[in-house]
Amino acid sequence: MSLTHMQKKTAQMIGLALVAAVGLGGCATYKEDFARIDSRLDSLDSRVQGAAQSAEAANQSATQANQRLDQMERRVQQLETAPRRTPRG
Repeated sequence: MSLTHMQKKTAQMIGLALVAAVGLGGCATYKEDFARIDSRLDSLDSRVQGAAQSAEAANQSATQANQRLDQMERRVQQLETAPRRTPRG
């Protein structure tokens, strides 16, 4: 049984349509994967930014605490080196 020219053309078109459908179906899957990855990256970026802000606030608090400690140490040093007072009374 031999295929006619028209049947060969029809078979080629069906084959081409199948290849195109499979190829385009793969693109749709990639788009969904990329969308899911982008969403996760956005979520991670937000979390990292939040952590960076928290770290910056903690750093500022620590700097202020260190400055206050330095002030207190200077005051203690002054009190320790000051001449002793005689008690009244």
